[in-house]
Amino acid sequence: MRAGYRIALFFLLWGYGPAIVHSVLESTLLRFVAPEWFWLQGIALNLLRMAIIFAAGWAVARYVDRRPFADYGFHLSAVWWIDFCFGLLLGAALMALVFLVEWLAGWITIVDLWHSDPPGMAFGPAFLAAFILYLVVAIAEELLTRGNQMLNIVEGMSSFGYVLAVFIAWIISSVIFGLLHIFNPHATLTSTTNLMLMGFMFGLGFALTGELALPIGLHFTWNLVQGNVYGFPVSGKMQYATSFIAINQHGPELWTGGAFGPEAGLLGILATVAGMMAIVGWVRWRYGNLSLRRLHVRLPA
Repeated sequence: MRAGYRIALFFLLWGYGPAIVHSVLESTLLRFVAPEWFWLQGIALNLLRMAIIFAAGWAVARYVDRRPFADYGFHLSAVWWIDFCFGLLLGAALMALVFLVEWLAGWITIVDLWHSDPPGMAFGPAFLAAFILYLVVAIAEELLTRGNQMLNIVEGMSSFGYVLAVFIAWIISSVIFGLLHIFNPHATLTSTTNLMLMGFMFGLGFALTGELALPIGLHFTWNLVQGNVYGFPVSGKMQYATSFIAINQHGPELWTGGAFGPEAGLLGILATVAGMMAIVGWVRWRYGNLSLRRLHVRLPA
């Protein structure tokens, strides 16, 4: 099957598989779940979503792509986990930098600490629900837009030569990543463009290592720390708004991103650029070079 059809097939399974199962559950079992257990329901549904996406990814890898599932970026070696930990630290550091700049500039006011939402909810369970949500989001979106799409686009564009094919795949997957968020609350042309740049940052980690460790770690803490440590909107949403710090934001929207969150502001762009520089420095130090020839693709002889 040609690369475009392979990508489209996984895209459909990735999106509609969990949605159909969720719809069935909402009309049956979930009707009997009490509102105070919404956090547990969220954890269960997100873990189920992850299981469906992994099953779809494994099936597509084995029977359509004809490759090991691990080639999507899951060769779980010691090096993989070290890159994952670096991604975790980088995402947290970048969001801490955004928060610090806005706080020093007087653009945010801290109104509460250990903020639970809803107010009667215990902090721990509500934070755990957000933790699982953003872990699943990071794995699922990176598997789709980097692991599956970049590999298949590189193979489909192999006639252009490997390096150019990687850059084409990198750009296309970044555009798709941005467009995945186009219907989010408060989305604008600016936020979508910025998210494409973020996709380019995540893709940089994949292009230089051939693994999803660094992008998943970075993606996970970028979202979790942004929303549930510092209380910013995450891509226009405030899901599980329990956070270590609750804020009122009143700075210039051009810089802060306003209701969409830092991803739609200039500070988000600067953090993304800083993230790319840090990734380049890390890979140069860890691997000794910045070669793009690390993806597990099949190229014609």
